[in-house]
Amino acid sequence: MASFGYREVGEGEKSALVQGVFSSVARRYDLMNDLMSGGVHRLWKDAMVEWLNPQPGQNIADVAGGTGDVAFRLADLARLRGGHAQVLVCDASAEMITEGIGRAAELGETDVRWACGDAEALPLADASVDACTIAFGIRNVTHIERGLAEMRRVLKPGGRFLCLEFSRVQAPGLDALYERYSFAVLPRLGEWVAKDAEAYRYLAESIRRFPAQASFARMIERAGLSRVKVRNLAGGIAAMHSAWRL
Repeated sequence: MASFGYREVGEGEKSALVQGVFSSVARRYDLMNDLMSGGVHRLWKDAMVEWLNPQPGQNIADVAGGTGDVAFRLADLARLRGGHAQVLVCDASAEMITEGIGRAAELGETDVRWACGDAEALPLADASVDACTIAFGIRNVTHIERGLAEMRRVLKPGGRFLCLEFSRVQAPGLDALYERYSFAVLPRLGEWVAKDAEAYRYLAESIRRFPAQASFARMIERAGLSRVKVRNLAGGIAAMHSAWRL
Protein backbone atom coordinates (compact mmCIF):
# COMPACT_ATOMS: atom_id res chain seq x y z
CA MET A 1 0.00 0.00 0.00
CA ALA A 2 1.00 3.65 -0.49
CA SER A 3 -0.22 6.87 1.11
CA PHE A 4 -2.26 9.30 -0.94
CA GLY A 5 -2.72 12.05 1.59
CA TYR A 6 -4.43 10.41 4.55
CA ARG A 7 -5.76 7.55 2.40
CA GLU A 8 -4.01 4.25 1.85
CA VAL A 9 -4.19 3.14 -1.78
CA GLY A 10 -2.65 0.39 -3.83
CA GLU A 11 0.92 1.06 -4.94
CA GLY A 12 -0.21 0.96 -8.56
CA GLU A 13 -2.93 3.55 -7.90
CA LYS A 14 -0.93 6.38 -6.37
CA SER A 15 0.91 7.48 -9.50
CA ALA A 16 -2.35 7.78 -11.48
CA LEU A 17 -4.03 9.65 -8.64
CA VAL A 18 -1.15 12.13 -8.33
CA GLN A 19 -1.12 12.68 -12.08
CA GLY A 20 -4.85 13.33 -11.90
CA VAL A 21 -4.31 16.00 -9.26
CA PHE A 22 -1.73 17.87 -11.31
CA SER A 23 -3.59 17.45 -14.59
CA SER A 24 -6.60 19.06 -12.92
CA VAL A 25 -4.75 22.10 -11.58
CA ALA A 26 -2.05 22.57 -14.27
CA ARG A 27 -3.51 25.74 -15.81
CA ARG A 28 -3.84 27.43 -12.40
CA TYR A 29 -0.85 25.82 -10.70
CA ASP A 30 1.50 28.81 -10.77
CA LEU A 31 -1.23 31.25 -9.73
CA MET A 32 -2.19 28.97 -6.85
CA ASN A 33 1.43 28.80 -5.68
CA ASP A 34 1.52 32.60 -5.50
CA LEU A 35 -1.81 32.85 -3.70
CA MET A 36 -1.33 30.12 -1.13
CA SER A 37 2.22 31.19 -0.20
CA GLY A 38 1.82 34.94 -0.63
CA GLY A 39 4.57 34.70 -3.23
CA VAL A 40 7.05 33.28 -0.70
CA HIS A 41 7.56 30.15 -2.82
CA ARG A 42 9.48 32.37 -5.24
CA LEU A 43 11.96 33.28 -2.50
CA TRP A 44 12.35 29.63 -1.53
CA LYS A 45 13.06 28.61 -5.13
CA ASP A 46 15.54 31.48 -5.49
CA ALA A 47 17.30 30.25 -2.34
CA MET A 48 17.45 26.72 -3.73
CA VAL A 49 18.91 27.80 -7.05
CA GLU A 50 21.43 30.10 -5.39
CA TRP A 51 22.58 27.29 -3.09
CA LEU A 52 23.03 25.00 -6.09
CA ASN A 53 24.91 27.76 -7.95
CA PRO A 54 24.54 26.33 -11.50
CA GLN A 55 27.51 26.85 -13.78
CA PRO A 56 27.86 27.25 -17.56
CA GLY A 57 28.33 23.92 -19.30
CA GLN A 58 26.50 21.87 -16.70
CA ASN A 59 23.74 19.39 -17.46
CA ILE A 60 20.99 19.60 -14.83
CA ALA A 61 17.89 17.45 -14.37
CA ASP A 62 14.93 19.09 -12.63
CA VAL A 63 12.72 16.20 -11.57
CA ALA A 64 8.98 16.81 -11.12
CA GLY A 65 9.79 20.20 -12.62
CA GLY A 66 6.24 20.86 -13.78
CA THR A 67 5.82 24.25 -15.40
CA GLY A 68 9.54 25.07 -15.28
CA ASP A 69 9.65 27.51 -12.37
CA VAL A 70 12.94 26.11 -11.03
CA ALA A 71 14.38 25.21 -14.44
CA PHE A 72 14.02 28.77 -15.74
CA ARG A 73 15.82 30.05 -12.64
CA LEU A 74 18.63 27.54 -13.14
CA ALA A 75 19.10 28.55 -16.78
CA ASP A 76 18.96 32.27 -15.92
CA LEU A 77 21.60 32.01 -13.20
CA ALA A 78 23.94 30.00 -15.43
CA ARG A 79 23.68 32.75 -18.05
CA LEU A 80 24.52 35.32 -15.39
CA ARG A 81 27.66 33.26 -14.77
CA GLY A 82 28.64 33.85 -18.39
CA GLY A 83 27.40 30.84 -20.32
CA HIS A 84 24.68 28.25 -20.74
CA ALA A 85 23.55 25.25 -18.72
CA GLN A 86 21.32 22.62 -20.24
CA VAL A 87 18.33 21.93 -18.00
CA LEU A 88 15.97 19.01 -18.52
CA VAL A 89 12.54 19.19 -16.88
CA CYS A 90 11.19 15.70 -16.25
CA ASP A 91 7.60 15.47 -15.01
CA ALA A 92 4.98 12.74 -15.01
CA SER A 93 2.15 15.12 -15.96
CA ALA A 94 1.85 15.91 -19.66
CA GLU A 95 -0.50 18.79 -18.81
CA MET A 96 2.08 20.41 -16.52
CA ILE A 97 4.76 20.06 -19.19
CA THR A 98 2.46 21.62 -21.77
CA GLU A 99 2.03 24.64 -19.51
CA GLY A 100 5.79 24.82 -19.05
CA ILE A 101 6.52 24.66 -22.78
CA GLY A 102 4.08 27.52 -23.29
CA ARG A 103 5.84 29.58 -20.63
CA ALA A 104 9.23 28.84 -22.20
CA ALA A 105 7.98 30.04 -25.58
CA GLU A 106 6.72 33.28 -24.04
CA LEU A 107 10.07 33.84 -22.33
CA GLY A 108 12.17 32.85 -25.33
CA GLU A 109 13.86 30.23 -23.15
CA THR A 110 15.99 27.84 -25.22
CA ASP A 111 18.22 26.23 -22.56
CA VAL A 112 15.39 24.18 -21.03
CA ARG A 113 14.24 20.85 -22.50
CA TRP A 114 11.23 18.75 -21.52
CA ALA A 115 10.50 15.07 -20.99
CA CYS A 116 7.49 13.24 -19.64
CA GLY A 117 8.73 10.63 -17.21
CA ASP A 118 8.43 9.04 -13.79
CA ALA A 119 10.83 10.01 -10.99
CA GLU A 120 11.27 6.30 -10.28
CA ALA A 121 12.43 5.60 -13.87
CA LEU A 122 14.12 8.72 -15.21
CA PRO A 123 14.70 8.78 -18.98
CA LEU A 124 18.40 9.50 -18.48
CA ALA A 125 21.60 7.50 -18.75
CA ASP A 126 23.67 6.52 -15.74
CA ALA A 127 26.04 9.26 -14.50
CA SER A 128 24.81 11.77 -17.10
CA VAL A 129 24.01 14.95 -15.15
CA ASP A 130 26.00 17.32 -12.96
CA ALA A 131 23.09 18.16 -10.67
CA CYS A 132 19.63 16.86 -9.93
CA THR A 133 16.98 19.07 -8.35
CA ILE A 134 13.44 18.41 -7.17
CA ALA A 135 11.16 21.07 -5.69
CA PHE A 136 7.88 20.19 -3.97
CA GLY A 137 7.76 16.88 -5.80
CA ILE A 138 9.46 14.17 -3.76
CA ARG A 139 6.49 13.63 -1.44
CA ASN A 140 4.36 12.74 -4.49
CA VAL A 141 6.64 9.87 -5.49
CA THR A 142 5.11 6.48 -4.70
CA HIS A 143 8.37 4.94 -3.50
CA ILE A 144 10.51 7.82 -2.24
CA GLU A 145 13.52 5.56 -1.72
CA ARG A 146 13.40 4.47 -5.37
CA GLY A 147 13.11 8.07 -6.53
CA LEU A 148 16.17 9.04 -4.48
CA ALA A 149 18.13 6.05 -5.77
CA GLU A 150 17.17 6.94 -9.32
CA MET A 151 18.41 10.51 -8.91
CA ARG A 152 21.67 9.18 -7.51
CA ARG A 153 21.94 6.87 -10.54
CA VAL A 154 21.79 9.69 -13.07
CA LEU A 155 24.25 11.92 -11.18
CA LYS A 156 27.87 11.94 -12.23
CA PRO A 157 30.43 11.18 -9.51
CA GLY A 158 30.83 14.52 -7.76
CA GLY A 159 27.30 15.54 -8.82
CA ARG A 160 24.91 17.24 -6.47
CA PHE A 161 21.36 16.50 -5.35
CA LEU A 162 19.22 19.33 -4.01
CA CYS A 163 15.63 18.98 -2.80
CA LEU A 164 13.18 21.69 -1.71
CA GLU A 165 10.11 20.35 0.05
CA PHE A 166 7.50 21.25 2.62
CA SER A 167 8.70 19.96 5.96
CA ARG A 168 8.08 19.95 9.71
CA VAL A 169 7.55 23.33 11.37
CA GLN A 170 10.22 24.04 13.98
CA ALA A 171 9.13 27.46 15.26
CA PRO A 172 7.05 27.24 18.48
CA GLY A 173 3.45 28.34 17.94
CA LEU A 174 3.75 28.43 14.18
CA ASP A 175 2.80 24.79 13.80
CA ALA A 176 -0.78 25.21 15.08
CA LEU A 177 -1.34 28.31 12.96
CA TYR A 178 0.03 26.58 9.87
CA GLU A 179 -2.16 23.53 10.55
CA ARG A 180 -5.32 25.63 10.63
CA TYR A 181 -4.31 27.49 7.47
CA SER A 182 -3.50 24.27 5.60
CA PHE A 183 -6.78 22.50 6.28
CA ALA A 184 -9.21 25.42 6.50
CA VAL A 185 -7.90 27.85 3.88
CA LEU A 186 -6.05 25.86 1.21
CA PRO A 187 -8.98 23.66 0.07
CA ARG A 188 -11.27 26.68 -0.14
CA LEU A 189 -8.66 28.58 -2.12
CA GLY A 190 -8.26 25.57 -4.40
CA GLU A 191 -12.01 25.41 -4.99
CA TRP A 192 -12.21 29.13 -5.75
CA VAL A 193 -9.19 29.46 -8.06
CA ALA A 194 -8.42 25.99 -9.44
CA LYS A 195 -11.96 24.58 -9.12
CA ASP A 196 -10.54 21.60 -7.26
CA ALA A 197 -10.71 21.62 -3.45
CA GLU A 198 -9.70 17.96 -3.20
CA ALA A 199 -6.35 18.58 -4.94
CA TYR A 200 -5.36 21.08 -2.27
CA ARG A 201 -6.72 18.94 0.53
CA TYR A 202 -4.39 16.24 -0.76
CA LEU A 203 -1.57 18.82 -0.75
CA ALA A 204 -2.10 19.56 2.94
CA GLU A 205 -2.39 15.88 3.85
CA SER A 206 0.66 14.84 1.84
CA ILE A 207 2.76 17.45 3.67
CA ARG A 208 1.71 15.96 7.02
CA ARG A 209 2.65 12.45 5.86
CA PHE A 210 6.10 13.47 4.65
CA PRO A 211 9.06 12.64 6.93
CA ALA A 212 10.57 15.32 9.16
CA GLN A 213 13.91 16.87 8.22
CA ALA A 214 16.20 14.45 10.05
CA SER A 215 14.26 11.38 8.89
CA PHE A 216 14.37 12.50 5.27
CA ALA A 217 18.12 13.18 5.59
CA ARG A 218 18.61 9.56 6.65
CA MET A 219 16.59 8.37 3.65
CA ILE A 220 18.89 10.37 1.38
CA GLU A 221 21.94 8.76 2.98
CA ARG A 222 20.45 5.28 2.60
CA ALA A 223 20.00 5.99 -1.11
CA GLY A 224 23.79 6.29 -1.39
CA LEU A 225 24.21 10.06 -1.30
CA SER A 226 26.69 11.70 1.04
CA ARG A 227 27.44 14.93 2.92
CA VAL A 228 23.77 15.65 3.58
CA LYS A 229 23.00 19.15 4.80
CA VAL A 230 19.64 20.68 5.74
CA ARG A 231 18.49 24.29 5.68
CA ASN A 232 15.10 25.25 7.09
CA LEU A 233 13.03 27.98 5.48
CA ALA A 234 10.26 29.98 7.19
CA GLY A 235 10.66 28.19 10.48
CA GLY A 236 10.62 24.75 8.88
CA ILE A 237 7.50 25.18 6.75
CA ALA A 238 9.87 24.19 3.97
CA ALA A 239 13.38 22.76 4.02
CA MET A 240 16.21 22.22 1.56
CA HIS A 241 18.26 19.01 1.62
CA SER A 242 21.61 18.98 -0.17
CA ALA A 243 23.76 15.91 -0.84
CA TRP A 244 26.44 14.65 -3.20
CA ARG A 245 27.23 11.52 -5.16
CA LEU A 246 30.84 10.78 -4.24
